[in-house]
Amino acid sequence: MTRRFTGYHMLACMIGFFLVVIGVNSVMATIAERSFTGTVVENSYVASQHFNRWLDEAKAQDRLGWHATIDHDGQRVTVRLTGPDALIHDAILSGTAIHPLGRLPDRAIHFTRGEAGTYRSVETLPAGRWQIRVTARHGQAHASYAEELSL
Repeated sequence: MTRRFTGYHMLACMIGFFLVVIGVNSVMATIAERSFTGTVVENSYVASQHFNRWLDEAKAQDRLGWHATIDHDGQRVTVRLTGPDALIHDAILSGTAIHPLGRLPDRAIHFTRGEAGTYRSVETLPAGRWQIRVTARHGQAHASYAEELSL
């Protein structure tokens, strides 16, 4: 004996279909909102005018052979700066902490020298996600680094 497909079956199929669609959309929207770190550039046309200069600066930075590891020790940003052969102990670092989506204002970060090529921020940052941008200068050489941290 086979059962007939009635209007109640069709109603259940439609409700189930829309529940799945709404559920998937809700999950995807939540993931997108939590992972988006904010505006990359304010005006893409103006940014495109600087693209070749940015490429040249990146190539010059690669030739320096410097590497920075940006991390945190709770509330302060730490940076470990290494050169091609050794740690860089006497660089001057400055930086900016940018909160995603502009929920909090940008904050300037100043660094003090620590031991073994490590630099530690003077300022503390509140808990949350931050994009840290650091510029290191040593003599005429300079390099910029960025990292996203969750404090």
